[in-house]
Amino acid sequence: MKRLELRLAALAAEGQTLTYGALARDLGLRMGELTAALEDLMEQDAALGRPFRAVLCEGRLSRGLPAAGFFLKAAALGRFAPGQDEAAFAMAERAALWAAPPLTDC
Repeated sequence: MKRLELRLAALAAEGQTLTYGALARDLGLRMGELTAALEDLMEQDAALGRPFRAVLCEGRLSRGLPAAGFFLKAAALGRFAPGQDEAAFAMAERAALWAAPPLTDC
């Protein structure tokens, strides 16, 4: 998971996003492995009160937003309410990551 955290930290520092497929290919992971690792990171981020690093991933067909599973996990972690504007939530999380100093625990 360290490589995933480092890649997400680099994306945050660059103010960029990446598709799940491209990230999985970059890291040599299967999609299921990537999504499980991203959900683990979401749990860590929620426990520490940090923005979700997984928000830097976008679905190929989701108009620049994370896939539906991201919002389901965010809701399960108490940070996203069903019916809340997904784009606004994602953009707020991304803005917080892009403005924050790089995470040093990666």
